[in-house]
Amino acid sequence: MASNILGKISKERTISAVIIVIAALASILPGGIILGAVLYVISIIGFLELTKACKVRESHKPNALEIVGVVAVTCYYLTLYFIQDILYSVMIILLTMIAMMFVYVFCFPKYHATQVMNAYFALIYAPIMLSFVFLTRQLENGIYLVWMIFISSWISDTFAYLTGVMIGRHKLAPVLSPKKSIEGSVGGIVGAALFGALFGAYMNNTLGETQYVIILAVVGGVGSVISQVGDLAASAIKRNHEIKDYGKLIPGHGGIMDRFDSVIFTAPITYFLILILMYGHG
Repeated sequence: MASNILGKISKERTISAVIIVIAALASILPGGIILGAVLYVISIIGFLELTKACKVRESHKPNALEIVGVVAVTCYYLTLYFIQDILYSVMIILLTMIAMMFVYVFCFPKYHATQVMNAYFALIYAPIMLSFVFLTRQLENGIYLVWMIFISSWISDTFAYLTGVMIGRHKLAPVLSPKKSIEGSVGGIVGAALFGALFGAYMNNTLGETQYVIILAVVGGVGSVISQVGDLAASAIKRNHEIKDYGKLIPGHGGIMDRFDSVIFTAPITYFLILILMYGHG
């Protein structure tokens, strides 16, 4: 019975992973409004998963804080695509905090300060950080560089898992994630750096340039470290709130936050590392 259940879960995870990869290709390759729309939907779902997990809402219906958040995410992504000015994006993020405080003050004592802080945290954590996938795709040669986000997260996770299974002995975070090992973590970092270097060699050959190998190896290695922190952070939040998964949207994986936890962390880091290492500015 147990083996049948595990087999079913493994099959579901594999099918879901294949669908996710196909969806990623179908949205990232064309980029533009298609990628922006996909990220917008994912961000809204991730935001609501987080607000639910962090007890921002106390019923099944979205409350005023969540509505403010959804409106803010909508305005943010519209600005990101149509205006493409960082000042307007920052303005929306700051105005959202003020709007949430309006709700807090004029509905007092309906909402606790913790709910307001968690709602704003959820806004930054999922929608804002995930938007850097779009921003990376918008860079020069972004159609190639954006894949470093996934190399730093999903490829790193694969190498970490395989290394941990083969030689993992020492626990990385025994209380938070007993199955993760230091050896697996190092394997993930090395694997992502190696894969980044190979991808850089491919870009050099494709674009006729020479700067990508070392830069993308660094991006992959650093991104892997951040990716693992993102994975553990998402797990810590679930442990704090005593939930197994953030949702049930993706069979075998859970919710958006369960599948994209590491991507959310690696997206902004990848973007800024590329700006600094490749273009010499932030």
